[in-house]
Amino acid sequence: MAPADNDDRRPRYLIESVDHAARLLLLLEHQRELRVTDAAREIGIAASTTHRLLTTLQYRGLIAQDRMTKSYRAGPKLVEIGVRNTSSIDLRQASEPHLKELAGQLGLTVNLVTLQGGSVRFIAGFESNQQVRTHVLTGTLLPAYATSGGKVLLAELSREALRELYPRGLKKLTPRTKTFTQLVEELSLVMMRGFALNRGESEPSLVAVAVPLRDRAGRVIAAVASSAPAENAVKTSIREIVIELRKCAARIRADLFSVTG
Repeated sequence: MAPADNDDRRPRYLIESVDHAARLLLLLEHQRELRVTDAAREIGIAASTTHRLLTTLQYRGLIAQDRMTKSYRAGPKLVEIGVRNTSSIDLRQASEPHLKELAGQLGLTVNLVTLQGGSVRFIAGFESNQQVRTHVLTGTLLPAYATSGGKVLLAELSREALRELYPRGLKKLTPRTKTFTQLVEELSLVMMRGFALNRGESEPSLVAVAVPLRDRAGRVIAAVASSAPAENAVKTSIREIVIELRKCAARIRADLFSVTG
């Protein structure tokens, strides 16, 4: 439920519409999705008013609506604000020992990425000790649609939210970069299987795979990804890599939330 009013801290000139919108956003702290009627009941306002507030928040990218279920979830701007302002340092500190261990175990480069607008920010990473390897890109921004980690993060968004991120379509980085329609189709598959692939879509010679890192409420806040040159990627099966990436994400999640409370 949304937090109850605290009369001791209630401002003298409370703007009710702003307060209602804020309480709707706060519901997403404990619920992955919101339906209009359920949210209206939680807040104690009319469903019509709730719908108008939700559509306004959607317009600003703070929430996104699922095209099929019509329910609302955290939007790209809300996720970006949360990750950039409260989690990046904690994510890096919690992830680095596990990323380093996994890079040595798999013999692949391993990165942690977060969503920043329509791009992904590489916030931590380690190279393998193999002679043939890809390089760590910490600090780099790349188009999310052309990376495995980016696809994991984009898969949580509705088609409408994706269109807002890429109003001019997707710029081709390589001949294998997806079109917008192809991306939408692939993201449905990513949601179903729980991991994403990049086969030469950001760089012609690179293959990468990524899995989600979720917060307490089940929202995807980052992606754990591994990459290798295409000629070196066949040494370990995708299935084995996904299993180890998921184990790594689980360890990061445990450390992150034990640190942040």
